[in-house]
Amino acid sequence: MSTFLIKNARIVNEGSVFEGDVLIENEIIRQIADNISAKSSECIIIDAEGSFLIPGVIDDQVHFREPGLTYKGDIASESKAAVAGGITSYIEQPNTVPNAVTQELLEEKYQIASKTSHANYSFMMGGTNDNLEEILKTNPKNVAGLKLFLGSSTGDMLVDSSASLEKIFSNTKLLIAVHSEDETIVKNNLAKYKEIYGDDIPVEKHPEIRSVAACYESTVRVIELAKKTGARLHVFHISTAKELDLFTNKIPLEKKQITAEVCIHHLWFTDADYETKGSLIKWNPAVKTQEDKDALWKALLDDRIDVIATDHAPHTLEEKSNPYTTCPSGGPLVQHALVAMMENYSKGKISMEKIVEKMCHNPAKIFKIENRGFIKEGYFADLVVVNPHMPWNVKKENIIAKCGWSPFEGINFKSRVTHTFVNGKLAYANGKVKDCIAGQRLTFDRE
Repeated sequence: MSTFLIKNARIVNEGSVFEGDVLIENEIIRQIADNISAKSSECIIIDAEGSFLIPGVIDDQVHFREPGLTYKGDIASESKAAVAGGITSYIEQPNTVPNAVTQELLEEKYQIASKTSHANYSFMMGGTNDNLEEILKTNPKNVAGLKLFLGSSTGDMLVDSSASLEKIFSNTKLLIAVHSEDETIVKNNLAKYKEIYGDDIPVEKHPEIRSVAACYESTVRVIELAKKTGARLHVFHISTAKELDLFTNKIPLEKKQITAEVCIHHLWFTDADYETKGSLIKWNPAVKTQEDKDALWKALLDDRIDVIATDHAPHTLEEKSNPYTTCPSGGPLVQHALVAMMENYSKGKISMEKIVEKMCHNPAKIFKIENRGFIKEGYFADLVVVNPHMPWNVKKENIIAKCGWSPFEGINFKSRVTHTFVNGKLAYANGKVKDCIAGQRLTFDRE
């Protein structure tokens, strides 16, 4: 195994930025100090002067499409895009084909990743109206949690029975992550617009179909259920200002039973962007107004929102060109998530410490991931060097995701990921993903 010495970095960790060196031996961060000398001629030295060194980003919500939908993404291709973007660990969702709703189907995904993943991985168990028995077999020490779709989305894993929901919430000790939109409200809104437009509904009507009310009513209900049952709830991709008063910043993250995530696209785009981006920014929940975006930023910075994620969900351009009712929601984001947040850092909107807190530390805390998410001696060497003054332009030729497009095409980013380490291996350097399959299965510090 190689030994690496990262010199002269601006290390960002646990609320502070300080200059120093980091020594990596085998899989582990061996030493952090002001000045470390290489003890062997075989030690590879990386001079990170002028760059930040951060813990590897942990993305708690991705859809890598394997098995069953590999024509638009697979674990190998999307994990390559992830490490190119500084994401060293991901939690993948169960709405693949077939849906990961039994222990056997879940384990098949782990077996694929063990052979092909460039980043560390965990796969969520999927919940349905009638698979409680399978849910209860899930090992909380090596599975990130349980995913429930309260509103139908890609994959049709809808849990719409109140009795089933209450049984799940009352019986599992797993972290329950939810896609929170009210199915009845969405269906009624869709029927109304189909009467007017048929299948070719203008995409700018998407936030009226996947409305604020659909999000809010669902989130109110699921939080009430979590409080009633004592379940550990994590609400994915909050998109509305109205939902934010349902979350608190009055208690430390470690004591929260109910936590919230925001995604890159809801922090970057607004409904004004449908005019130029069209269906490329069609997501569930929908990108909404400038007022919603502003409120999400405020809640992120005041700690009502705990995590920034991507909801990376690739589709082909051909699929994205379909009429509204057959155009799938989602888009590729892992390669550009960190640099998008760095763009906001360069504008003074967010500090580096806060980016690292929301993208690295907090996912590790919320999911109780063992020995990752921080730059600490003895932790796995999942590390990212990012240069804040190395501009580049997103274009088709440098997009790594298999679908071959990005909603960020044409954007000039000021920052660039130059090196990504996964378990002490150099997984990405200077524009190239390395051949090594460095990813490991995530483990969790739970009883």
